[in-house]
Amino acid sequence: MLAAAKVALVILSVLLITVILLQSGRSAGLSGVIMGSDQTVNRRAKGLDSFLAKVTVTIAILFFLVTLAIAYMFVHHIG
Repeated sequence: MLAAAKVALVILSVLLITVILLQSGRSAGLSGVIMGSDQTVNRRAKGLDSFLAKVTVTIAILFFLVTLAIAYMFVHHIG
């Protein structure tokens, strides 16, 4: 069980890094490179940024919960 939680943590880590890199920041970030930095897609980019922000929060919460579960299992010698 501990091994499965560690694998889940690695997967969540990669997903979290990917989603954060896809968000546009002050200088359009990596999503500006992928989508192009044309001003005509500004509305679409804002919608995508809103979606990516929600996904980031969700993955971050899951990351935190899995980390706590791993700590609990380690302390109580489970798995």
